[in-house]
Order: sequence, then structure tokens, then C-alpha cells
Amino acid sequence: MPHTKKSLFTRILIWRAKHISQRQFIYILSILVGFTSGLGAVVLKNLTHFIQLLLEGKLVQQFHHAFYFVYPIIGLTLTYLIMKYIIRNRVSHGIPSTLFAISKRKGIMKQFQMIGSILTAPFTVGFGGSVGLEGPTVATGAALSSNIARLFHMNQASRTLLIGAAAAGAMASIFKAPIAAIIFAVEVFSLDLTLASLLPLLLASLSGVITSYFFFGSDILLPFKLEDDFVLHDVPFFILLGVVAGFTSIYFTKVYAYIHDYFDKISSPIRRLIIGGIAIGIIVFFIPPLYGEGYEVINHLVQGHPKAALENNFFNIDLDNVWVVVALLVGLILFKIVASAITFGAGGVGGIFAPTLFMGSIMGNCLAKVLNHLGILSNPVSESNFTLVGMTGLMAGVLHAPLTAIFLIAELTGGYELFIPLMITATISFAITKYFIPHSVYTMELANKGELITHNKDQAVLTLMDIESVIETNFVPLFPDMTLGDIVHNAVVKSNRNIFPVLNRETRYLEGIILLDDIRSIMFDQSLYEEIKASDVMQNPPEVIKMQTDKMTRVMQKFQDSGAWNLPVTKDDKYYGFVSKSKLLTAYRRKLISFTE
Repeated sequence: MPHTKKSLFTRILIWRAKHISQRQFIYILSILVGFTSGLGAVVLKNLTHFIQLLLEGKLVQQFHHAFYFVYPIIGLTLTYLIMKYIIRNRVSHGIPSTLFAISKRKGIMKQFQMIGSILTAPFTVGFGGSVGLEGPTVATGAALSSNIARLFHMNQASRTLLIGAAAAGAMASIFKAPIAAIIFAVEVFSLDLTLASLLPLLLASLSGVITSYFFFGSDILLPFKLEDDFVLHDVPFFILLGVVAGFTSIYFTKVYAYIHDYFDKISSPIRRLIIGGIAIGIIVFFIPPLYGEGYEVINHLVQGHPKAALENNFFNIDLDNVWVVVALLVGLILFKIVASAITFGAGGVGGIFAPTLFMGSIMGNCLAKVLNHLGILSNPVSESNFTLVGMTGLMAGVLHAPLTAIFLIAELTGGYELFIPLMITATISFAITKYFIPHSVYTMELANKGELITHNKDQAVLTLMDIESVIETNFVPLFPDMTLGDIVHNAVVKSNRNIFPVLNRETRYLEGIILLDDIRSIMFDQSLYEEIKASDVMQNPPEVIKMQTDKMTRVMQKFQDSGAWNLPVTKDDKYYGFVSKSKLLTAYRRKLISFTE
């Protein structure tokens, strides 16, 4: 039976190769990928909301506030157990793990990643983990698309394009914003926006949004309706909002990185879970609006009901005083990223997109309230508009995706009346954040390791190259005490290379190199065969490539700076082989053709 199935699938592949062109087949797969990504979004959202509905049922209604403390640690424990005993693999953060697959795994994602986020993220978020579902949704769609592409034997460039299409389909399904979804795939996944790539992204985005309409109807995650028009005299205040958003983005990224590094130092996953679970439980117990994704809070603020967003405060503080409301809102901004980063550190699975929107909306609303109640404005600014534009400012800064931020909010509001303030705030926030922090939350870890694909095509191709593939090891090694006669008879005669590594006999450390040109004038003078040793004629290499730390961009830079044609490679400080410039450039050209075809 398996043989019959296999032969049937083989026949399908042969028929496809004869009757459907590669480009047409990518279009078909893009529609399929958009649908599966949309389906993944539906499953993740419904599972999470089902869990939240159970937890907020009659059983714990009277004691619900007390349960805020224990829910997160229960959710994190269930997530840990699922990873350990069911998936048997660690489920990494959604979008960074997808970016890693593109840059270092040739667009190949493991099969468990297709269900990993679906099984773990609902427990993390449903039980109060202060993260979002967007990252896991994108990761699920990307893993599905990667494995579909592998099933049909697609090449690396096609796999990467289909992963981008999956991201577009997932985001279109979540927010019902198909244009912003396409731009998200291009900005975050560094895809080349050409006519060849645009149509698959359009098809996937359209497929994803239709899937969402089929299952959820016209329900929108963030239902906005613009009530206040943009007026020209508000421009200085939107500039101010951009500046505030920039520095809030820096705070967001710094806190996230600090807490991430703190938990990385804790080797035991059980200890991380206990410390993180208790910490997030305490935070959510005292600040209930930080429970889960937080879209309900955003909607209350946009609709002009800040009291509804804050009425659940632990201390039952009077919300009639606007400055008390402002202080509580500032507290939500400061602690949301702390709660989100701790959730990740403790082993939770989720995304950073929702916390960004949460903090951005509150930041914009807060600034508008401060401006309106200082008594310096003759005409008050629109708190609703500032709430919306604030989300754009923080997305542009934290995610380094200003165009996605602009078009997402424009699409969610159903028009482009706010386009000018969206552009002003996003541009300023992005510029300030980029100056201080060169990489986004998604990419900073990969960038620090030199494993990040960027829009710089040269950089992208070098990142995709594997140093192992260009190392040559057929060089005859010499030792410092070898005589010129030994070198001639045991190396020069037997080797077809014109360079020789000189190694320490005991440690195999590289002590120098000898070029054939270094001994050409003396190697036929037999009277010198016993007098001259390798240590007398060897020289230091112009550069040394360190296999474990030097990425391909650094390797290419070393060739450029040294002007050498061959450079030695060391691994664990021991000699490993050589890289030749000719082989490196040949591999680069081959990868460039593969990357751009």
C-alpha cells in the first residue's frame, strides 16, 4: 500500500512537471499556503479563547482575581510538559526561529514546528502569559509552507518565497489587513519585492483573509472607526508622539534583551519555569490588564473608555482623577514588556506583536491625555487618533517595520485619513530607534551571530553560504624543525599546492605558512638542505579564519583587507585547512544565482 501511494505521488509530480510550469505551480502553492496559514490562525485563536472561556467560567467566577496568580504558572507548566513529552523538542519564538530557518537551514523547517506552536501557545496565552498569538501563527504557517515546498521538491529560493507567503497569509487572516500583510512579509523576512514575488504574496494574503472571513465573518480583532479628522495644527504633537514612541521602543528592546539574557544564564528549564511563573503570576495578580494578549484594553482605549480598561485594578483606586488614570496607564506601559519578556524567559510560547500594539496604544492615549489636561491647548487633540497612531509608532520602532505599521493601522481604520500622522510618527520613531538599536527584537539575536538575512543582497548571499563548503584540506603540513631537504622531498614533490601550513608537532597549532615562492630560489641548492629549517623561512599568515566565530561576511572582509589568495582556517585554535579566494568567489556566484533565480 505505501508503495502504491508513493508511486501515485510520483506520477502526480511527473504530470505536474509536464503540464504546469514552475511559476504557475508556485502560484498554486501560494494559495494553498495562504489557506493553511489562515487555518492555523483560526485554530490558534479558537483554542486560546476556548481555554480563556473555561478559566473565566462559573467555577472560579467568585475567586477569579485570586486565580490570576496561579494561572500563569499552570499554563507555563503545561507548555513545558507538552514540549518535553509530546513534541519532544523545544518550540522557539515564532518569527526569530523562522528567520533562522531561512538564513541557516536553507528554508527547511522541522515537521514538529507545524504543530509545536498550536499545541503550546494557547496554553501560554490562555492561562495569562502576557504575549501574543501572531508570532506562533506566522511560525505555524511558515513551517507548513516549508514542508509543503519540500514535499514538492521546490528549491531554496522557492521555499523562502513560500515562507514569506505563509507569513502574509497568517497576518492577513489575523488582522484582515491583506496589504499590510504583504508589506510585513517583505519588511520582516527581507524578501525582494519583484513582480515574480509579488503575485505569490498577493495570492497567499488573499487566500488567508478569505479563510478568516469564512470562519469569523466580518469580526475584526481591532474594530476601529475613525471619528476625528486629522487637522494640520496637530502635526507638532504627532512629531512629539514619534519622539516618545522612539524612546519607548528603546526601553522596550533594552528591557526585553536584559530579561532574555538573565533567563539564558539559568541552565535548568524547571528553575526558569518556577522563577518566571511566580514572577508573571505576581505581576498579573496586581495588574490584571496585563493578563493575556490585551486587545480588550486596546479596544476600550480607542473607544474612549479608559476606566473600563483599568477598573480591574487591585487597589480599587478612584478613576475619576485623570492624573490617576495617566499614572496607571504609564504603569501598564512600563510593566507590559517586563511581563512579556518574563513569559518568554520562563519557557512560554508566544509573540511580541500584541505586546507592541498594547504598549503603543496606551502610550498614544496617555500622551493625548497629558496634552489635553495641561491646559496649554485651545483645541484638544483626539485621544482616539493618538491611540491608533501610537501603535504605529511603537511597531515602527520595536519591529523595525515602519511600512507595515503605517498600512496596518490605515487598513484597520478602514481608510487613509490618518496617513500623514501615521507617516510622521512611524518615520521619527523608526529613525530614533534605529540610531540607538540597529536591529529589531526579531532579528537582534541572529544579527549578533551574523546569521541574519537582510535586504542587502550581497550580505544576504554571504549569510546563506556555509564556510564548511569552501574549506580545502588537501595541503601537506610542515613542522618547524623540518629541514629544507625534508620540505622539498616530503612536501614540494608530493603536493600540487603552492602553500604549506607549518604546525606545532604536539598541539597542531598553526605557527606559520610557507609559500613556494619563499623557497623557490634555494630549493635546488642541495648544500642548504640541512642548514635551513622550516622555521627560518616560514612567515605569519596575513589573516587567519576562525571557523567557529568568523561568519562569511567576515571571511570575505579578511580576503579583501589582506589581498591574499589563500587563508588558513583554524578550529579550536588548531589548523583545519585553507580557503581560497577563487573557490569562495565561485561558491558566492553559485549561491547568488540560486538566491535570485
